[in-house]
Amino acid sequence: MSESLPQRIAVLGATGSIGTSTLDVAARHPERFRIFAVTANGQLDRLFEICARFAPAHAVLGEESAASELRRRLDEAGVATEVSSGPQALADVAAHPEVDAVMAAIVGAAGLVPTLAAVRAGKRVLLANKESLVLAGHLFMEAARESGAQLLPIDSEHNAVFQSLPADYGRNPDAAGVRRVLLTASGGPFRETPIEALASVTPEQACAHPNWVMGRKISVDSATMMNKGLEVIEAHWLFGVAAERIDVVIHPQSVIHSMVEYVDGSVLAQLGNPDMRTPIAHALAYPERIGAGVAPLDLFAIARLTFEPPDLKRFPCLALAYRALQAGGAAAAVLNAANEEAVAAFLDRRLAFGEIARVIEASLERVVDQRVDTLDAAIEADRRAREDARREILARTTR
Repeated sequence: MSESLPQRIAVLGATGSIGTSTLDVAARHPERFRIFAVTANGQLDRLFEICARFAPAHAVLGEESAASELRRRLDEAGVATEVSSGPQALADVAAHPEVDAVMAAIVGAAGLVPTLAAVRAGKRVLLANKESLVLAGHLFMEAARESGAQLLPIDSEHNAVFQSLPADYGRNPDAAGVRRVLLTASGGPFRETPIEALASVTPEQACAHPNWVMGRKISVDSATMMNKGLEVIEAHWLFGVAAERIDVVIHPQSVIHSMVEYVDGSVLAQLGNPDMRTPIAHALAYPERIGAGVAPLDLFAIARLTFEPPDLKRFPCLALAYRALQAGGAAAAVLNAANEEAVAAFLDRRLAFGEIARVIEASLERVVDQRVDTLDAAIEADRRAREDARREILARTTR
């Protein structure tokens, strides 16, 4: 065991599904991990419970009013956690000199600034916020190269690819003999739903994923397969693989989490039960292996593994993601922003399920040629795209 243990962990997005699973794995190994900082946007009650259990040095909330209430509760409970609020406090804990590793699990574009702060500080970054790479992939990877930050992917697909690549891979597929990356996808809850029935899909139906327990936004992304589209873009930046060498494979059992095909004909895959604690434990302890509380995979119970190509008529968001990656510039940032706005409108019942892809496509058609090589440029591209998407959503809800 390393002399530097226990690792001090900052969990950004501690009350979400990834954050909760991270805390679960860490709690199984108290001799190895200490929860140093936790953050949440607004789930005050849940964050209080986490602080009471783990006694982190720092806690951050989105609003000062919630932070003030958390301070009061923790003071009454005798928990000596320093509580702060706002975006700067979030970035500060991500880059804190006493933090060894950062679980970047804030959903959406809101996770970009603190995740980039952790990368620039040279942390070991457990990357569950794919939007950081979608919004500003070049900036993000350059920052990691310059600071020496270690990026360990947490998405089950990218973690599977990471495990299937050589340890010294270095984002050079040709040197490693990699022919292509195959990202598996469950197909979500509507894989076999008649296409004409998708127009009347409800948020409750879209959030009922057949295999994974996830937050509402990510569940909708899985139902539209935008989640897989964002993962294609993330894979491009993480592994240095061109879009035409990244394929998506529908695999309903969610047992093979992704594969790497080599030029000699070998295909390496990572298998396991659909439980996010597996990639989290892998990244927390890397390069060692630790128990994660995940049930062993019973291949005899599964019996069959099936595969099929994605239907781009059923899942137009996947095609839009490939289009954005190939376009470059601000296109991926526009794709992500328009999707976040459209999904939020769908969850608020202001937009039909089938209109999500149409809002994104309309936004992509208005993309201007813009480099996204600074943080300010990424934030500005995101802001403009959101304004445009909101106008598009309003026009569609008033027809």
